[in-house]
Amino acid sequence: MTKAISPLLPIVYSGEVTAAKARNAPIVALESTIITHGMPYPGNLEMARSVEAIIRQQGAVPATIAVLDGVLHIGLEAAQIEALAKFKGAMKLSRADIAFAIAERRTGATTVAATMIAAARAGISVFATGGIGGVHRGAEETFDISADLEELARTAVIVVSAGPKAILDIPKTLEVLETRGVPVVTYDSEDFPAFWSRTSGLPSPLTLPSPAAIANFQKMRKQLGLDGGMLIANPVPLADEIPREEMEIYIGRALANAEREEITGKNVTPFLLDNLFHLTNGRSLKTNIALVENNARLAAEIAVAMND
Repeated sequence: MTKAISPLLPIVYSGEVTAAKARNAPIVALESTIITHGMPYPGNLEMARSVEAIIRQQGAVPATIAVLDGVLHIGLEAAQIEALAKFKGAMKLSRADIAFAIAERRTGATTVAATMIAAARAGISVFATGGIGGVHRGAEETFDISADLEELARTAVIVVSAGPKAILDIPKTLEVLETRGVPVVTYDSEDFPAFWSRTSGLPSPLTLPSPAAIANFQKMRKQLGLDGGMLIANPVPLADEIPREEMEIYIGRALANAEREEITGKNVTPFLLDNLFHLTNGRSLKTNIALVENNARLAAEIAVAMND
């Protein structure tokens, strides 16, 4: 059973999320772009189901977020997840166009920025994703910088990721986050990760050893009245990583392909991820799934700790 929460704004909670809110249970938000744009069917459906199951196993409730026919859903029913996994042509929604999709009764998947907005609107403070967007390589010429960074600076949601996607300019991404006052914490490591790789070659700005410590840090920020979110960088498990030196070779080739085919804007990341899938013979996708599952587990543990 679903439940609308506003007579004016078309937002609906799933039955599971409605029940979780009623008993004040910990909830973890999940984006939907990874389902529609991150990997092909049926792997995307299997991944979505697996991530939700992991969150439940840790004692929290998953809330996959998407806009379906102009209605913002906070949590999806099983049939809705399957339909979204098969859907062709979903919009890729960020801060700039989530309201457009709702107003025009479109179907769209939420990016990190849009998921943070929706999660905050629904009172959900922890969000698990794969990797955040950031400053693209060559941004000094293209000015291509993800809205995810601005959202982290303004919306009070803990975002658990494996760091910025390694196709980005990670040093510049960290500089922007520092300028905007966003805490960047690596979980249980002094090395800042690079999505598919456990290290980017850069030291982590901050390090905390446990979900409880992360929850305590966020509670202290709230007591001080500090705005904005927090980025938790969770290194991919050692058994699943692709070493940075190897990935940089593949990324260089994928970037060259994108430049040759004049790929720009929101199409860049899906194009590069598809290229990397083929260049690595599918290894990049396997690692992507492993790190998303790893992030979901940590996010659930943080959400439980936030509830204590």
